[in-house]
Parts: sequence; structure tokens; C-alpha cells
Amino acid sequence: MNTPRHDDLHGFQIDDLGSGILLARFAGGELGLFGRDDAPHLVDLVQRADRDPGVRAVVLTGSHPGRFISHADLAWLQEDGSVIPPVSRRVTGAVARIAHQLNRTRASRWLARKTPMTGAIQLDSMHRALTLMTTSSTIFVAALNGSALGVGAEISWACDLRLMADGDYFIGHPEILLGFAPGAGGTQRLPQLIGSHRALVAILEGKPFPAEDALAVGMIDEIVPPADLLARAVERATHLAARTPEAIAAVKRAVNVGGTMSMADGLHIERTEFLASLPQVAAQEIMLSYLGDTALHGELPLYQPGGYAAALQRGNAADNSQPRK
Repeated sequence: MNTPRHDDLHGFQIDDLGSGILLARFAGGELGLFGRDDAPHLVDLVQRADRDPGVRAVVLTGSHPGRFISHADLAWLQEDGSVIPPVSRRVTGAVARIAHQLNRTRASRWLARKTPMTGAIQLDSMHRALTLMTTSSTIFVAALNGSALGVGAEISWACDLRLMADGDYFIGHPEILLGFAPGAGGTQRLPQLIGSHRALVAILEGKPFPAEDALAVGMIDEIVPPADLLARAVERATHLAARTPEAIAAVKRAVNVGGTMSMADGLHIERTEFLASLPQVAAQEIMLSYLGDTALHGELPLYQPGGYAAALQRGNAADNSQPRK
């Protein structure tokens, strides 16, 4: 990405930490709100990180003390909602599909930019960005420096790992208390993390989960002392990013896309990703190294003393190999 240190990329302050790791701090203003102007900037950040082979992982955190992202700016949602006519779900569903098609090219987005479709296209862009996070070879880690509600929680659900600072912080979906349903993937990704019924009750009730409760049900992966949060998030991001990029993307697609389908369709996705990943140059090099090491020592490398631990640390099971993208 060739990102200079402390580059202000729209609503995010970016630090290039080296070794392919970016730290992105959300700048949400005095109240830590995610607003109309922030959505395209998140899209830009995710797309640029995914396209740049030099970026292996992105750690997302907040700049507001005690908040990752408070929630969406209700002025934005209220204004956009006020111009939507009271029509049936069938009609709004059709509008969403049209917006999805218009969002496929820059030209069609430009043509629709001053029409009532603008809000629907922007929502579609958010969905595309969060979906890209779940299928990209780039690792995304949420370093929750404080509470995260609504869209803040939804952005974290799209990350590969969620670490939360120890403290009086909470995470969840309050949308129903504001009169509407989640709109950035919460109803789809939270059930994958904690189960359909538990997610249904949590979203219907609108009650946030304190950090300890969130950890217990699988909403977050770790609670970390505040002073250690960013270092730990970078450590875990670096560790996962050491794996072969093609394999990372294949696994994420198989789990996050295939896991939402029927067993038959999900297994088809897995077969596709498995067969596509085998001939990749990095995979072939690792397997040949593994076979050579086995022949040399008369034992499988993962079963040699310290072999498994070394592979985990290195990011692959090839002897003397270096992680690369």
C-alpha cells in the first residue's frame, strides 16, 4: 500500500508497522460515531489492503477513549430513512437488488450518485467490503479498545479475530431499541459466531454483552489488559499472516461462504478451494520441502521434536522457508 506513517486515509489514521502489518485507527469524532462519510472510507481501506500484496494484515482499532466505534450516526440513518417511501418488503428487496447491480461499475455508480438509490448503493458497498474482509488473503484483527455497538460490532464480526481491552466495556446490537434492524451483516455473522438462537435473542433484546460474557459465548477471542491490547493484536495478526496467502483466502472462503450454505453446497465450495490451492507455487514448494525433510530424517516433520511448534511459528511446515505473499 506504500502507506506513510500517520497517513490520514479519510476516516482512518494509518500506521505502517512494517512486515506487512497496518494499524488503522478509526477517527469517529468526539462521540466515536460511524457516519455517512466514513462508510466509503472503510470500503477504500479494505479494498486497498486486499489489492496490495505487501499488506499481510490490518489491525483495526478506535481513537475514542473507551470506544472502538460507538455505533452509526443516527442523523445519517434518520435522514436517509426519511426519504424512503413506505413500500412493501418486496419493493425494497427489488431496490436492494438494483442497487447491487448499479454498484458493479464505477460508471453506473456515478450515474446513480444523485438519485434515491445512493443510500442503497452505499449500503451495498459496505456489505461488499465486509464480505471482502471475510474472504481476503489479508488478515483483519479488531483491537477493541472499548465498547462497540451496532455497526462497530458488525465491523468486528467481519474480522478474523476480535481482541477486547479489559474494562467496563460491552459489545452488541442495540438497533431494535432504536426501532430498526441491523443493516451491516449483524443478523448473518453473529449467528455464525454464537449460534442462531442465542444471536436471535441477543438482537431481539438489544442488550449488550460485557467483555467477559462476550468471551464466554464466542463473540470475542481474547480479553487483554488495555496497555497490551495493540501489541497483542499485532502479535496475533503477524502470527496468522505468516501462513500462505492463497491458503488463508481459501480457508476463509470455505468457512465464511461455504459455512452459510447447505452441507452439499458448502462441501462443493470446500472441494473447489482445496483443488484450486493444491497447484499453487507456495503449496507445491512447502509440500516438496516436507517430503524432502521426511526422507532426510526418516520422520514426518510435524512429528519431529519441536517440529509442530516451529511450523506454527513460521506459518508453514516447510523447512527454512520464509512467509511471503
